[in-house]
Amino acid sequence: MSMEHDEDAWRREQGLAAQARALLSGQRDRIANAANLSALLFMSLEDVNWAGFYFLRGDTLLVGPFQGKPACVSIPLGQGVCGTAAQTRKTQRVDDVNRFDGHIACDADSRSEIVVPLVREGELLGVLDIDSPEPNRFSAEDQAILERVAQIWLESID
Repeated sequence: MSMEHDEDAWRREQGLAAQARALLSGQRDRIANAANLSALLFMSLEDVNWAGFYFLRGDTLLVGPFQGKPACVSIPLGQGVCGTAAQTRKTQRVDDVNRFDGHIACDADSRSEIVVPLVREGELLGVLDIDSPEPNRFSAEDQAILERVAQIWLESID
């Protein structure tokens, strides 16, 4: 990886993180902040067709604020990319969702996906989910940026 490439990634990360921090500043409501962050991600990231949140309710992820086509309303823990990220509490970066065992196709146009679990003080609150119609859309750099943005959301809420 070139030094220039590293600097560009750093600038993108700093820029998106700064925008997220400014956007969420002064508001502590998790739904309001999730709604605005979904819009920011959807408008800022290239080749993305869905960006949003699922919140944990019992043993199910329930759709929260998002941008994109209508989504699956509920996803059981351990099922699909979102349920796997929630259950394992580890980011899932999937280059081709058609090769992910148990993938739940909420939108047939989605080809790749990244899901970041939202964990605060040991408690799973839900996941941040980003889909793309492009295979191999999400890099390790994207993962680092989105994990940082998810942390900013976690720090912004009561």
